[in-house]
Amino acid sequence: MTADAGNRRQTDRRQGDRRQAERRHATIGPDTRAADSRFVSRDEIDGEAYGGSALIRVARIYAAARAVIGMALVLAQVAASQAGERSTNLVTSMCVAYAALALIVWLLPSFRGLTDTLAQPTTGEKRWHWLATIGVDVVAFVSLHLLDRATSFNFAALLVLPVLMTGVLMPRLVALGTAAAVALMLLVGAWEMGLRDSDPTVALTRAGLAGIGFFVIALLAGELSARLTREETVARDSLELARRQAQLNRLVIQEMADGVLVIDRGLRVRAANPAARGLLVAQGAGPQAPFDLTERRAWQSLAIAAQQALAQGQWPAAGREVDLAFEDGHIRTLRLRVRFTRAPEADPRTGQAPDPYCVLLLEDLRTAQARLRQEKLAAMGRVSAGIAHEIRNPLAAISQANALLLEDELRPDQQRLARMVADNVRRLQRIVDEVTELAPADMSAPPQIIDARAVVAAAAVDWAQTAGLEFGPASRLRTDLPEMPLGASFDPEHLRRVLVNLLDNALRHASADAGSVLLRLAVRDETKAVLQVISDGAPIPPEVERLLFEPFFSTRSRGSGLGLYICRELCERYGASIEYRPRPGADKLHNEFVVTMRRAALSAPDAVLPLD
Repeated sequence: MTADAGNRRQTDRRQGDRRQAERRHATIGPDTRAADSRFVSRDEIDGEAYGGSALIRVARIYAAARAVIGMALVLAQVAASQAGERSTNLVTSMCVAYAALALIVWLLPSFRGLTDTLAQPTTGEKRWHWLATIGVDVVAFVSLHLLDRATSFNFAALLVLPVLMTGVLMPRLVALGTAAAVALMLLVGAWEMGLRDSDPTVALTRAGLAGIGFFVIALLAGELSARLTREETVARDSLELARRQAQLNRLVIQEMADGVLVIDRGLRVRAANPAARGLLVAQGAGPQAPFDLTERRAWQSLAIAAQQALAQGQWPAAGREVDLAFEDGHIRTLRLRVRFTRAPEADPRTGQAPDPYCVLLLEDLRTAQARLRQEKLAAMGRVSAGIAHEIRNPLAAISQANALLLEDELRPDQQRLARMVADNVRRLQRIVDEVTELAPADMSAPPQIIDARAVVAAAAVDWAQTAGLEFGPASRLRTDLPEMPLGASFDPEHLRRVLVNLLDNALRHASADAGSVLLRLAVRDETKAVLQVISDGAPIPPEVERLLFEPFFSTRSRGSGLGLYICRELCERYGASIEYRPRPGADKLHNEFVVTMRRAALSAPDAVLPLD
């Protein structure tokens, strides 16, 4: 039984040591502590594996207990001397030497490793540290028990301490060996004393019972130590798993496209992801948590809805629409969904339960509608591209046959009909070309890094010449470009096409006044740049605004309805976005189209065409 138990305990400790080593060498990102400061970092977990473990604390308490026992031995010798039971000089010297050694090991930092090493995994120095601490205790206490005959002190009781610590800190075989050595020395001492008294039976019986007690102490201490080690390993594994899970949850929430707000009953935001912070302001990023939902007027409707949800304790699963009215007149409609956390249990000491948290899920209604339209139109786009490819051949045959007819002498009415056929063939060919543009592009190649200022300036100059516009104070086109080159991730030809399409639409609906169309390129933040085309045309009705970027929708009788849809598809290929924003009524320029592009570092600045 002893050998099997010893093997089991050594196996448990080896497994615990192996798990500690694996966790110590696990690869974790450099931002572990910054990712979630509410959980213990990797360095702190590794520190708890040794410096903060229960066995280390036991070893240090053992060092302090040795110092206390040493001081008690010296005081006992002084008290015995005062009482007339003076011990021999050898015993007194041993007590003083033991007390000094125990105090040095306990107080001096350079000697604390003697006890700390006992609680660490097996090393080459561990056996020598055992001899310098527990071994010294066994020898000292046995020697005092055998040498002190003048006083009535029971030094044998002190042997419980080294036997107990050996069972806790050392392998079971060493613990049982220590208990056997102590029992053997007690038996030898009892036999020697029995020879003097001519009746060693009683002394040997006492020593045997004490030896059995030491064996029991060693076994029980070993079992308790093994259980403590296993529980501590499980606790560290659970802490590590919780920390990793918190990291994963935080990463997922940070990368979510929907906004996430965690609030309490006081409408104080405890956590907010970047998407939610962006939805709470008209432009840029909102404040970092914690903050109050009641501190800004634009959030009043959201705060009222959150308060209503907290009061009722329920919310429609599909959510409700909430409007945020910003100071610049821009209104953002959000779909608000509410999820409630489970009510925490009451504190048994105070009888009060902390307030539960509420999770607000925010989604821009325009983004949601665009996503639904995109899903519905994805299959149609592929089918349309295939159909357009099949239409090319018969359309080319019709065009060629009509051209042959026009070469012959026809009556005026026949020529008019032939020209109508030619005009409609060209219109169909343009629609086919635009539909073909919707086919998925090859995005395996890395996106180009362009100087958006140079591309926009050159495209504006070419477009103005084509439209018959001149630059100057009286021009219908006004430009606002940055002074320095601006790097962006986009294809230059596709950016030119998007810009020309937006300028065509703006000029078509704008008035003939000077500055009726404004072209602006600016930096929004460190990662984004915005291209704006603003005009003074009549505001777009809400029923038309919802369909602006849908294919085959046009307010013109001869329009294909693919211009803005192709612009959006081209923007999405390069991680950009395009949207329409109605401007406040007091502003002369009512309609604004905004293209948000990803910024990128330029390898070398390009020359930029000036626009004055």
